[in-house]
Amino acid sequence: MRQTKIDEFLELEHHNKELEKRIKEEVAKNREKDKLMFQQAKLASLGEMLGNISHQWRQPLMEINSLFLPIEAKISLGGTLEKEEILEAIDKLNHITRYMSNTIDDFKNFFATDKEKIKFKLLEQINSTINIISGGLKANNIKLDIIMNKNPELIGYKNDYSQVLINIINNAKDALVERKIENPYIKISIFQEDENIITTVEDNAGGIRVEPIEKIFEPFFTYQKANGSGIGLFMSKLIIENNMNGKLTVKNSSKGAFFKISIPKN
Repeated sequence: MRQTKIDEFLELEHHNKELEKRIKEEVAKNREKDKLMFQQAKLASLGEMLGNISHQWRQPLMEINSLFLPIEAKISLGGTLEKEEILEAIDKLNHITRYMSNTIDDFKNFFATDKEKIKFKLLEQINSTINIISGGLKANNIKLDIIMNKNPELIGYKNDYSQVLINIINNAKDALVERKIENPYIKISIFQEDENIITTVEDNAGGIRVEPIEKIFEPFFTYQKANGSGIGLFMSKLIIENNMNGKLTVKNSSKGAFFKISIPKN
């Protein structure tokens, strides 16, 4: 009898070890899947980023062209160029090229992999993020408002935070354009609620027409998203809740979709 109990105990212990081993293997597999999907989300956004670069650079390139057209015309017609006129053109050119260089830095930083959590000012990161996508908003006459009482600090992966913002804003932009909304706008609000820093993103595109609304966070869900990968909002939720210990929720307001990002202050 005693030997039987010992055998049963050893068998149970063996099963427990096997179960523990399988759990570890599944956890490791899930982590690899998360990494793969995160990389897919980055690659999926690359096409949108290239489109944003073209929007960002089109106006500066036109300005550069307009700087040299009158100079070229004067030279061709045998006119006289004043020193001040040339210096003014060079000064404007330097200003434009600095702007284009800063845009490159913003895009480069967005695709950099964050190695560790750092403390960062929210407003600076939002401004850098907006600089990446503002061209696409302007091209579609979408007004962007940022409401912030103060500039809070967060500890986390700042590029991940930027990607979440870009995913949400791009979805809002697509809905506004596809539905041909008059006077389209997107509003970002930043404030503190208890011990959490809150970021809300609201649009006036008429809301998300899905029941239940949380379904938009499912992987590969592509409702009304032309040429979309369907992993943007899924990854956004994963980033906020797994990487930043926060919470990402969505609801419909009286005018449109209302996303709320809540991240612990410390």
